[in-house]
Amino acid sequence: MIRSIPLAAAAVLALSACSPSNTEKAGAPAGSGELNLYTARHYDADLALYELFTKETGIKVNRIEGNPDQLIARMTSEGASSPADVFLAADAGALWRAQNANLLQPTSSPALEAAIPANLREPEGRWFGFSRRARIVAYDPAKVRPEEIDTYEEIASPRFRKKLCVRSADSVYNLSLVGALIEAWGPQKAGDWVKGVVANMARPPEGGDRDQIRAVGAGVCEIALTNSYYYIRMAGGGDVKDKAVTDKVKLAFPSLDGQGAHVNISGGGVAANAPNRENAVRFLEFLASPEAQKIVAEKNSEFTANPAVPAPAPVDAYAGFTANPMSVSAYGPRQSEAQSLMSAAGWR
Repeated sequence: MIRSIPLAAAAVLALSACSPSNTEKAGAPAGSGELNLYTARHYDADLALYELFTKETGIKVNRIEGNPDQLIARMTSEGASSPADVFLAADAGALWRAQNANLLQPTSSPALEAAIPANLREPEGRWFGFSRRARIVAYDPAKVRPEEIDTYEEIASPRFRKKLCVRSADSVYNLSLVGALIEAWGPQKAGDWVKGVVANMARPPEGGDRDQIRAVGAGVCEIALTNSYYYIRMAGGGDVKDKAVTDKVKLAFPSLDGQGAHVNISGGGVAANAPNRENAVRFLEFLASPEAQKIVAEKNSEFTANPAVPAPAPVDAYAGFTANPMSVSAYGPRQSEAQSLMSAAGWR
């Protein structure tokens, strides 16, 4: 899970987490044919993307990794001399935090605007979504009928008292979901929903999304909130036990106000003081390309953001759902309010 940490401490942690070679590489001068990437994504699929980008462009990718708060703190402490060219994160709320700290600059690119729908990017081009994941429900079909969980309201209904598994309130995925509910319903109804979720918890929140899915399979709960790509990766991965869980547990895509399932994104933007700005824009355009979109979907089980790119296996089996059209840029500004509602309800 991602936890906020004090700014100074975050900067120290981020600096100490990087090897000397990476730290040196992150200072590559402008026009050097390099790209300095600050990324909060930690997937093998991304390494394949960076290698392909370098192969196609000759631009070397220097990678600094950390959680979003560490990277935001580092970029803030570096100020105008920051070598960061691109910031990547696995949630719209994290991208908003970087935007709110004035760490991202507007980017105008016809290629990006054509490839990435308006609701999956920041209106002024400070960041763009490059992959999607739905926050939905894993359920035991032996105990739950699909029509009992076809809306988000039903997750918090008395039908599921003590039968829901969910991760902690400080999960950015849960914060973004509740932020979306506030945007759609207002704080009163969203607060009632949060209270219903707390009343429905089969156990105190613990673990990540995979743990919630496994708990459904073990009979600890009947339903669980999860991101789609965790389930899809378990279903198609090499772990025999996890595959057995997904043979037993199914996915449901509840609808928000009859408009489809809540969708979050992974994405990125050009850093405010990017020394290699042209390379940064070129990298973002690459991430929106059909070739890169297909790699992310195939290797990390995320849904494509570019609607012109058909979903490849293994995500094609799950890609027929209706996605809610709400702008993902609405989630971040609502996260503080979401955290307050969740804390007040006892969602720990």
